[in-house]
Amino acid sequence: MRKGLLQEIISKAMYADDINMYSVCYRDMDALKEVALKDFLELSENFRLIPANRIVYIKRVGKILYTRKGTSS
Repeated sequence: MRKGLLQEIISKAMYADDINMYSVCYRDMDALKEVALKDFLELSENFRLIPANRIVYIKRVGKILYTRKGTSS
């Protein structure tokens, strides 16, 4: 996984916040899928099956915290 903002958001969600409030949108073939962060970590086997560069955005309660270009809103 790339270090930086993405890692900080995931670490905060896992250890300092409620992980159930976060969702991840990622590229899966030609489609985008949005799942709970906890489910994504299990599906990706901690980024072994789905690399971090396929993450399009991460949201917390509907607010986008991370986008692939590194912008936040």
